[in-house]
Amino acid sequence: MVEVNSETDFVAKNEQFQGFVRTTAGIALEIGGDVDVILAASYPGEPGPTVKDQITHNIATIGENQSLRRAAQLSVSSGLVASYVHNAAGDGLGKIGVLVALESPAPASVLETLGKQLAMHVAAAAPVALDETGVDPSLLARERDIAIEKARTDGKPENLLEKIADGAVAKFKKDNTLVNQLFVMDGKTPVKDVVAQAAKEIGQPVALTGFVRFQLGEGIEKAATDFAAEVAAAAGR
Repeated sequence: MVEVNSETDFVAKNEQFQGFVRTTAGIALEIGGDVDVILAASYPGEPGPTVKDQITHNIATIGENQSLRRAAQLSVSSGLVASYVHNAAGDGLGKIGVLVALESPAPASVLETLGKQLAMHVAAAAPVALDETGVDPSLLARERDIAIEKARTDGKPENLLEKIADGAVAKFKKDNTLVNQLFVMDGKTPVKDVVAQAAKEIGQPVALTGFVRFQLGEGIEKAATDFAAEVAAAAGR
């Protein structure tokens, strides 16, 4: 999976741009998710010869800046890597993309429904990690600080603040780790239990081993603009 940015939605609908994204995703599938390696890889056809050169060509011909921002690859020794694209702009293209890895001796065809549903869950619920061990310590520290500050503001005794913070951190882990989240399809079953039940029904072990979720433009700071000033400037005032 790759994220390729353009300046406007208009360019994102351009066939040349979409073709480049699909081709680059195919290259990433073969060589991995390192952006620098992908940029240096050979690009098929003219003008080439590399993905980076093709981006330069696209910018020149389409007339708008574009960039390969990030890429990711998931794999399993056996089983299925399921995918889902939300707000699709074309085949395999959209504003949210998800990959989910299911390790299992069961055939991929048997795992497809479960994989698709889990990928849709990830798109909707936006977990920060697969399980508790994968949560960024800085996120937990932030949640702890927020909980302590809120409890202090609410007038809670100082000797209870750490206990309150422990509870807040535990809740954050539960709400934001994939295996512990409540499955969006029913709103009540933890994802780990959904996978366990599917394995029981299939009659083969199934392990949810990883996921990747890309949301177009997430983490990119957009400069604040004065709309009235923009209109005035466009009118030549």
